[in-house]
Amino acid sequence: MKRTLIVGLVAMAAVAAADQNLVASDQQQAPRLTATTQELERRDLPVTIDDIRILMKALELLKDETVWNRADDRECKDDEATGKRSLFCALQKACIDVLGTYDHRRAALQEVRFAVEDATRGQDFEHRLRDFNNLPTTRLADIKAVLQVATNRVKSRVKAK
Repeated sequence: MKRTLIVGLVAMAAVAAADQNLVASDQQQAPRLTATTQELERRDLPVTIDDIRILMKALELLKDETVWNRADDRECKDDEATGKRSLFCALQKACIDVLGTYDHRRAALQEVRFAVEDATRGQDFEHRLRDFNNLPTTRLADIKAVLQVATNRVKSRVKAK
């Protein structure tokens, strides 16, 4: 009898855990991936409204020349201290503001990387966001343009759901 009761409780716990997983998946959580993989380089990664919010926040953070750091070193503490952010650091800050944590390979950030590739005709960069930001020919208008392209792409995919 005791053994049957324990087995029943374990089964009930498993069902409850499965139900929680279904609820979590219904909230349209985007997968959190960190390493560069072929999967991350797909141009149709799952998106959520948070991806739009991240991109809009980054655009807001880079409102004019006085707040743009055109010499990115991918270290954002000094950017935060001065209030002048590079493209990478604006995206990092926006991600933290929206999600509460930084997600380096979030679909929103990947879309910006893809927009950079498209804008530079696939020029080979070690770090797409940093190197595009630091190109002598890049203007703030170019930064805003890739953010807007990424935003439009994400918005079209969120609407399609």
